[in-house]
Amino acid sequence: MSNWVETTAKTVDLAIEQALETLGVGVDDVIIEVIEEGEAGGLLGFGRKPARVRVSLADEEVSEQTMPSDEHAAEIDEEDEPEEEDLDRYGAVTPELEDAALDYVQAIMQGLNIHGRIGSYIGEDGSLNIEVTGKDCGPAIGHHGETLDAIAYLTGLAVNRKADKRVRVSLDIGGYRQRREKKIREMVERQVDRVESSGKPSRLKPMTAAERRIVHLALKGRHGVITYSQGVDPERYVVIAPADGDA
Repeated sequence: MSNWVETTAKTVDLAIEQALETLGVGVDDVIIEVIEEGEAGGLLGFGRKPARVRVSLADEEVSEQTMPSDEHAAEIDEEDEPEEEDLDRYGAVTPELEDAALDYVQAIMQGLNIHGRIGSYIGEDGSLNIEVTGKDCGPAIGHHGETLDAIAYLTGLAVNRKADKRVRVSLDIGGYRQRREKKIREMVERQVDRVESSGKPSRLKPMTAAERRIVHLALKGRHGVITYSQGVDPERYVVIAPADGDA
């Protein structure tokens, strides 16, 4: 049986249900990629055109034979692999920008009829971090965080329209990102063990830029292994490789 499947349906939710039934697994066992949300689109994925999703088994994290050899495939992107000089490209978060971000997120939460609390703080890297807590936050998170990613992206756009110099905005709703980061870090440790024991590079499943960044930061300065990204979004992924240059 294939370790992934693509399905289409009236809505994203129905397409995912069909894919899970085909694979015979639950939602916690897969990685879901929304390819088409439908003609009308929207944060919740409803549309007049059929929605299309790709669902892959989460355990299939390594595929050493299919690594591309394109010399341009491992180019660094600033939202992905962290570099020290990147911090100079971002501006300071002013109170006005912070208020604008909070107002924007609050308006979206109200539109989704989600009631809770919104807080914010400035991270060590100077980024603006917004946290939303409350009950029934699922519609604002979506399957594997797709809706949350969309809200975070739109919030960043709204804030940076008012900024003289770009600022980085991070959004978490219902603790989803904290849970996801913990899961990614646990998976990374398993893959590091595999790389160290086999001496071969390990390719992870495609991730968002924010998730790839978690991997790079988790292993930054780690003795014996290096990380780099390959591919083009939304299929861009991280490779964990031995640091001896055999990769």
